Amino acid sequence: MITVETTVNASIDKVWNFWTLPEHITKWAFASPDWHSQYAENDLREGGKFTTNMAAKDGSMSFDFCGTYTLIKQNESIEYTMGDGRKAEIAFKETPDGVEIIERFDPETENPEEMQRGGWQAILNNFKSYVEQN
Repeated sequence: MITVETTVNASIDKVWNFWTLPEHITKWAFASPDWHSQYAENDLREGGKFTTNMAAKDGSMSFDFCGTYTLIKQNESIEYTMGDGRKAEIAFKETPDGVEIIERFDPETENPEEMQRGGWQAILNNFKSYVEQN
């Protein structure tokens, strides 16, 4: 599994809401400024499905990142299986410095692991910036 992490200077409730509510997901779920998220759907329950669209702003490429939740523990953890069968888990932990987020995921075989780690870390960094600025 590949691991990315950050600490967000915000309350656990704010972090959880910004991570899980579609109106917030579309504001941070992309890896670089020339991409954006056009829409997000999120049925936050075990067995529920999610879809987040990620698209190049110039219209040259887009894809839906989707999966099915296998575990939801509010303000603690989320686990899901992606559309291609890979698994991911996110842990949220309150610390004196804010909320630590540790995200682990199975790599895909198309791109180098370092590239995948970089992309997921960039999205996590966008999340941190968005939460701390709003």
